[in-house]
Amino acid sequence: MSVEHQGGGGGKHPFYEETLSTDKRFEGKIISLQLDTVRLPGGGTATREIVRHPGAVAVIAVHEGKLLVVDQFRKPLERMQVEIPAGKLDAGEAPEAAAIRELEEETGYRARSIRFVRSFATSPGFADELIHLYFTDDLEAGEMKPDEDEFLNGEALTPEQADEYIASGRICDAKTLIGVLVWRHWRQTGEFGA
Repeated sequence: MSVEHQGGGGGKHPFYEETLSTDKRFEGKIISLQLDTVRLPGGGTATREIVRHPGAVAVIAVHEGKLLVVDQFRKPLERMQVEIPAGKLDAGEAPEAAAIRELEEETGYRARSIRFVRSFATSPGFADELIHLYFTDDLEAGEMKPDEDEFLNGEALTPEQADEYIASGRICDAKTLIGVLVWRHWRQTGEFGA
């Protein structure tokens, strides 16, 4: 829900920041960067650095009681990182289709059925990226088809291994931490939680 609609009575929230101007600074393959000048609630102005992102998907994929993950090098962190399968939305692509596509590309498993869990903002202080999180435990073997610039190894983690990876820092990204928590809750209750 946008802040514009949280003010009650259909008006804008009292803390809403009106955009006065936008200066587009960078347009990349995945992200763009803009500087917005905004009017503050008190009447002054400020500059907001905003990263625009097309959105992404992530999949909690469970096969034979184990969580499917990939281990890949992440340049911004300068290290290997264990993550649940994920990727950005292609232009015009529905999130569910992207989730099914990314899962097979990265793990070689095809989802016969998939369920939406929730969407969440990754870094709302400076980026508009939303990740749409899905769950499946209805899998069949397919063919791994990573992108040409994507090098990764697949693993299947027990709950205990996932906890060890979190404790050691091998898992430290938000989408995978959320995915492990959702998986844990689902194992205990059969539900995805609120």
